[in-house]
Amino acid sequence: MSDRVHVGGIVLCGGSSNRMGRPKATLPFGPELMLPRVVRLLAEVVAPIVVVAAADQQLPDLPPDILVTRDERDGRGPLEGLRVGLTALASHVDAAFATSCDVPLLAPEFVRRMIAELGEHDAAVPVDGEFHHPLAAVYRTNTVATMEQLLAQEKLRTSDLFATLLTSRVPIRELRGIDPELLTLMNVNTPSDYANALQLAGFPIDSTVKTQLGL
Repeated sequence: MSDRVHVGGIVLCGGSSNRMGRPKATLPFGPELMLPRVVRLLAEVVAPIVVVAAADQQLPDLPPDILVTRDERDGRGPLEGLRVGLTALASHVDAAFATSCDVPLLAPEFVRRMIAELGEHDAAVPVDGEFHHPLAAVYRTNTVATMEQLLAQEKLRTSDLFATLLTSRVPIRELRGIDPELLTLMNVNTPSDYANALQLAGFPIDSTVKTQLGL
């Protein structure tokens, strides 16, 4: 981690989980639930961490040092969550690594590498061709003003954000040295994704969960 930049973490978990059929934050994953697992892995690298939830979302138990905040408006996607999370961290850190609650195979070394890529930029984001991975990226807290401007204009795409900011775009091929299968970028969106992630982690699928998810 840079000696000059204090980096915290943001975990977004306010999505609808429609394709999964049940809240992803509370999915069992080995001895843990999904959200606490992601928080634990991220905490190996950064602190403090803020979890951004939907307004009425129930969360599993989290460590007492984890901050929790809520989306202020529904339906505005990850840009709203990033804005809320960075605002919550602004008095604590200079920047934050942002992820989502559905990446249980997040690699701490991936987080460290992306922080190193920030340099003097406003943001650092992995890119696959023209596609950006906004929830595996680092943002300075002072980018909140730009996010607020875009949201006010109903520009909800993170591609608009990266086009506006001074952005370090990191080709995903350059990240395979520390995350060979790019598992940090593997979101668990569907029951089959969930089963695959459990298999990759070496965990059995609980019979109750199999029934609930139709696996």
